[in-house]
Amino acid sequence: MSSISIDSERLLGRIRSLGEIGRGIDGQLIRLAASDTEKLGRDQFVTWARASGLDVAIDRIGNVFGIWKSEGSDGEPILLGSHIDTVINAGIFDGCYGVLAGLEVIVTLKEAGLLPSRPIVVAAFTNEEGVRYAPDMMGSLVYSGGLEVEDALSTVGTDGSILGEELARIGYAGDRQPGFLKPHAYIELHIEQGPVLEREGIQIGAVENLQGISWQKVTITGDANHAGTTPISMRRDAGYAAARVVTFLRDRAKASNTPTVATVGCMQFAPNAINVIPSRATFTIDLRDPDEDRLQQEEAALAAFLEILGQEESVTIDVERMARFEPVKFDDGIVTKIETAAASRGLTTRRMTSGAGHDAQMIARIAPSAMIFVPSQAGISHNPKEYTPDADLIAGANVLLDVVQALAMRGQ
Repeated sequence: MSSISIDSERLLGRIRSLGEIGRGIDGQLIRLAASDTEKLGRDQFVTWARASGLDVAIDRIGNVFGIWKSEGSDGEPILLGSHIDTVINAGIFDGCYGVLAGLEVIVTLKEAGLLPSRPIVVAAFTNEEGVRYAPDMMGSLVYSGGLEVEDALSTVGTDGSILGEELARIGYAGDRQPGFLKPHAYIELHIEQGPVLEREGIQIGAVENLQGISWQKVTITGDANHAGTTPISMRRDAGYAAARVVTFLRDRAKASNTPTVATVGCMQFAPNAINVIPSRATFTIDLRDPDEDRLQQEEAALAAFLEILGQEESVTIDVERMARFEPVKFDDGIVTKIETAAASRGLTTRRMTSGAGHDAQMIARIAPSAMIFVPSQAGISHNPKEYTPDADLIAGANVLLDVVQALAMRGQ
């Protein structure tokens, strides 16, 4: 077992303190990317980082880095982190736990007088959630070279704002070029956001891969007409056609013995009147699978169904690809270190797949990466009921501490 452990009171206190930043009078926690409330969250993180003796750097896409370069450390850094932007009416752990635990690991090593051979850096990446600006995981995507910084900065948000202008307005348009630090390794600690660990009574998830994600926006165009006088057989009903897509996706996923999942998360009708047949339906489709071949098969099956649907319902169907990320296989060496660290502290562990997207899948493009999961009560996330017991939060942070030591100390 490691001879040192994190300061649990400090870590838990900071998680709860950050969890109050951005909370409105209605009690909802909202820190959308580059908003006024997220600025306050960023300011608090920077304050804690600087008070801990870290150098703070900000790149052009607004990613914030707390850098510890101890005496004698050199070479590529160990990078830790996640994000502090939230969804609307969020819980307090998603993303924030990984950022603050990363900071806590660095502070713990500093206070113990340990001198790692490599710099250790904690990052808070911009716009991981993708609620205000698309795509999600934008800061880490830009950092890893998957999206040009100028294209990202010119992104128009759901409220009409421009990301680059908003970052400048809140004081987080940095001068460092994204990717200025090439990580030796990246580890992200996160709540599971799913029910597996709690259901199986496992304390630590060693995440070995991450699902591929396909986001599409579908627009179906028919004819508006009177709901009472137009016979069913004569309708070009965009709403009904959209409903057929929803049931097709659900039925296909239920009939499969694979882990494929499909979700229609947003839908709008026009003219959106109770007594008018919809002339247009616009909706999103989220397809996920940890196997690239299967994900492509699901995309192809959907495309074939949409072609047939258009003919059968006499509607026009247009598809726009919103985002596409291939499945990610994390570094087996780091995953093994996570398992070893958990075992040394007497914690149960299992290898697992992440069903959600994370910054780790982007950083894995440029450095060996892996994730550590801790249980989520009832699998709830993106919800104020999101909860992980203190003991599990502490256990995950201590495993992260031990993995960092294994990667950053001499000879590693």
